[in-house]
Amino acid sequence: MDEFDLRILDALQHDGKLTNHELAETVGLSASQCSRRRSSLENTGIIQSYRAFLTSDSIGIKLFAFVEISLVKHSQKIASDLVAMLENLDTVQEAYTLTGEADYLIKVAVPDLDGLSNFLSNNLLSNESVARVRSSIVLQRLKQTTRLPLSHLR
Repeated sequence: MDEFDLRILDALQHDGKLTNHELAETVGLSASQCSRRRSSLENTGIIQSYRAFLTSDSIGIKLFAFVEISLVKHSQKIASDLVAMLENLDTVQEAYTLTGEADYLIKVAVPDLDGLSNFLSNNLLSNESVARVRSSIVLQRLKQTTRLPLSHLR
């Protein structure tokens, strides 16, 4: 990956809708060179996909929470069952395995407190593999990005 690839990645992380012509103007290459480089970045999996980012308030999502999950027992089956469940819940935006006291940390998006209560009760607290759940409600989102840092590649 050279400096032009990094410029392309940076520009597309900022605005994934850029045409090859707009991208070329931004990074200082011809449109055909940008098209070839973009295709290469997509084919190698560096660019995984393009998405639309929705405004949560506009679709009635008013509450975000981070939920720590501790399992009753550590086994491959219990862990894979929990991960499969989390993957199938559109309320769960992100999920991580952790070191430390909790086994998992998930980020959930729900319309309101009732939505969070229903999510916790119906999905986590009723799951026999889950020993403990601790949630923290987001009061204010200070920063939100999906952009990854590229400066370490330069």
